[in-house]
Amino acid sequence: MPTPITKKGYEALKADLDRLRKEERPKVIEAIAEARSHGDLSENAEYEAAKERQGFIEARINELERKLAEARIIETANLSSETVVFGATVVLLEVQTNQQRRYTLVGLDEADLKNGRISVQSPVGKALIGRRVGDQVEVTTPAKVVEYEILEIRFDEL
Repeated sequence: MPTPITKKGYEALKADLDRLRKEERPKVIEAIAEARSHGDLSENAEYEAAKERQGFIEARINELERKLAEARIIETANLSSETVVFGATVVLLEVQTNQQRRYTLVGLDEADLKNGRISVQSPVGKALIGRRVGDQVEVTTPAKVVEYEILEIRFDEL
């Protein structure tokens, strides 16, 4: 099943994969060879640490390859929509506190709450999809129920 992702998010995953393949994998192979040269592997902590690191790197490479294979890049630059969709930046008014919030709906791997990027699979993301400017949205969070009013939907370059 295709997973939506922005072009910028796809490029970041690809760069991470390239770094692991071209830099991290060769380093760990070299570290294993160095540790092997020290003799008895049964009591060689350097060898065990390098093998553990190799397992982590290979697992991450496999995970990134799978994510990239399943990724479907969604171009957001020229989108226009009356409703909230993947890639939209939504300006909300939190009704209880009268504070404005701005969220951009992105894929799971791109979510970064500190920078206002939330996953479309998050509670807020799910509640916003398909809504329009002026709609009131209730979001149940672990702490409380939050009510938002949608003030603006726009599409920024991602």
